[in-house]
Amino acid sequence: MIRPSAAACAALLILVTRLSAAPVAEALPAILAVDHEGKGNAAAARAWQVLATADADALPEILAGMDGANPLAANWLRAAVDAVVARHGGRLPLEALVRFLGETEHDPRARRLAFDLVKGADPARAEALLEGMVEDPSVELRRDAVAKVVAAAEAMQAAGKTDEALAAYRRAFDASRNVEQIQSLAATIRGLGGTVDVTRHFGFLRGWQVIGPFDNTGGKGFAAVYPPERGIDPAATLDGKEGKVSWQPVESADEYGVVNVNLVYPPPVPPEGEAKPAEGEPKEGLKGVVAYAVTEFDAAEARPAELRLGCKNAWKIWLNGAPVFEREEYHRGMEIDQYRLPVTLRQGPNTILVKLCQDEQRRPWTTEWEFQLRVCDEVGTAIHPAGAAEPAR
Repeated sequence: MIRPSAAACAALLILVTRLSAAPVAEALPAILAVDHEGKGNAAAARAWQVLATADADALPEILAGMDGANPLAANWLRAAVDAVVARHGGRLPLEALVRFLGETEHDPRARRLAFDLVKGADPARAEALLEGMVEDPSVELRRDAVAKVVAAAEAMQAAGKTDEALAAYRRAFDASRNVEQIQSLAATIRGLGGTVDVTRHFGFLRGWQVIGPFDNTGGKGFAAVYPPERGIDPAATLDGKEGKVSWQPVESADEYGVVNVNLVYPPPVPPEGEAKPAEGEPKEGLKGVVAYAVTEFDAAEARPAELRLGCKNAWKIWLNGAPVFEREEYHRGMEIDQYRLPVTLRQGPNTILVKLCQDEQRRPWTTEWEFQLRVCDEVGTAIHPAGAAEPAR
């Protein structure tokens, strides 16, 4: 009997692997073509059957298909991964999945799924992998890695090692990009007598110039093009809703960068004899009005970035005179990073202009006329103006 050589066996294995992988590679484009309103669904359903019946060794290739995939296509691919895993049980290509996880250029959704697969197959290995992920570009993986650091800090604190615990909490704070985690860590560090600069960590912009109020009666102000939209003249005196208006400097005292426009333009004092708000009741702000806020951000280099806005009023944003995005919606609530707006900063000064529209509703929850804005990268790491000083520790 003639036995094939080791080289021949290796060549045969490579051929079989390529033949089995070929259908996966051919099926992926149909999945990636899926879009809204059922576009591409029929072809995707056929392609999905190919992926769902693939060998477990195809999992990294299916996961890589998520790179750049729209949310609908990503859901199809996730379902295919689930089907493959269900068919193969615990017999997964663990080393290949670990390698995929270590390739940080892949889509964060895919890498998170790969991590979960590794964790399901070998929990101890997954925990060990978290040790190197406190600076990971995946916000979810970084959150879990930071949580591991926090757990270690809590153990140090419980053992009375306050200085070591404080250092670990600081490391976790510096690495975290999760809002709730950051807020909790800031409170813990301060409770131990440490200091943190929350404003700098997030990259909130607190210094602005504000002008208004302009007219928004009947909501007409959102579409109206008032002079600040045509160009910024810091010395200009403009026609406002009820008289001349000019730019006013505003420096937010809030560590989360909240700019309260009602403090710049408080409502007029009620005439003698009219009822005033009782103590503790919300005080009416101006209604049916528009204001603009502008600031200059000096970028150290040209680079992609995100403007992240929190605002419960209708708004528009321009960067260097070009529209970025807008939302005509009132009183939806406000939170940190409520809107993520990808932009490209140019090196040197960048002008950020925000239009803030307040409607005419008069309810306790409609009084707020405020916003917060920060500049960061896609992970949420703050981008600081050129020459910004490091915080004291």
